[in-house]
Amino acid sequence: MKKYAVYGVGNALVDMEFAVDDGFLAEMNVEKGLMTLVDEERQSELLSRLRQAHGARACGGSAANTVLAVSRLGGKTFYSCKVADDEMGDFYVRDLTEAGVGTNLRECLCPGITGKCLVMVTPDAERTMNTFLGITGAFSREELVEEAIADSEYLYSEGYLVTSDTARPAVVEARRMAEKHGVKTAISFSDPAMVKYFKPGLKEILGRGVDLLFCNETEAGLFADTDSLDRAVDELKRVARTFVVTRGARGALVCDGDRCFSIDPHPTRAVDTNGAGDMFAGAFLYGLTHGFSHEQAGNLASLASSRVVQSFGPRLSFETMQQLLAGFRAEAGQREYGLQL
Repeated sequence: MKKYAVYGVGNALVDMEFAVDDGFLAEMNVEKGLMTLVDEERQSELLSRLRQAHGARACGGSAANTVLAVSRLGGKTFYSCKVADDEMGDFYVRDLTEAGVGTNLRECLCPGITGKCLVMVTPDAERTMNTFLGITGAFSREELVEEAIADSEYLYSEGYLVTSDTARPAVVEARRMAEKHGVKTAISFSDPAMVKYFKPGLKEILGRGVDLLFCNETEAGLFADTDSLDRAVDELKRVARTFVVTRGARGALVCDGDRCFSIDPHPTRAVDTNGAGDMFAGAFLYGLTHGFSHEQAGNLASLASSRVVQSFGPRLSFETMQQLLAGFRAEAGQREYGLQL
């Protein structure tokens, strides 16, 4: 039996989240709904205008949020990333390790500036991110721990790493290590901008194909150059043995290698959509690594993502996640799933 359910590879960013309105985004010339890379000066300019807004910080990055979701549901996880030997880096290591996540960071804090992600959430619950990568932009093979990869059920990578000329080959190398040790591979496209502007790099990361792919409907269409979900599904089948296409309020489409089926949404009043996709991926991976079928994992993921958007921030507490899982297990035992979860 493997030690870790999921080994994550991704950016290490201290997330700083603020409630804003559309007028602020327009005034500051911020493109709504996307992740945009900015330099430190631009991020500081934005932060100087947000000091009076409601804000919170947490260790983040897309894959980090996913790994933390797995961990808070009860799965053992490991996260490889890169932070600097500064106050934000110390905070990141402390926040990650207190969550019970194994990491390479205990042995390597490098000179430089820890990356930060400024998350701006508008009243319609849309999240807009301006990210200064800092030292995480230099993520490389050096941060990989092959022994931990080999002792994991899944290797999970975030699509945001495609923007870095050192991180991209590191993801390829991590995939090679995983395949060498018989570890399943999973990736998320992460953001429409990654598909729109870095598609060749994504294809490089995908290589001959991965075991599991996560994307939303917009990303699927951009990857396949089509407005048709059916045609996008046909294209995704070329690069992933199984995959999930999340569809917001319309739920999700799961293809398990034999068939494609819909996962129902859980109606909710969204306050903040930041982290919804990361939560879906984390709950889905937890399910697959703990005896759930793809359909069961999809239903758990739909429930978890509907809960995370009801509150400010990209994740839920350990207690909330455990209550959610217990409720799901109890309900599943009374329905037509057939397995005792």
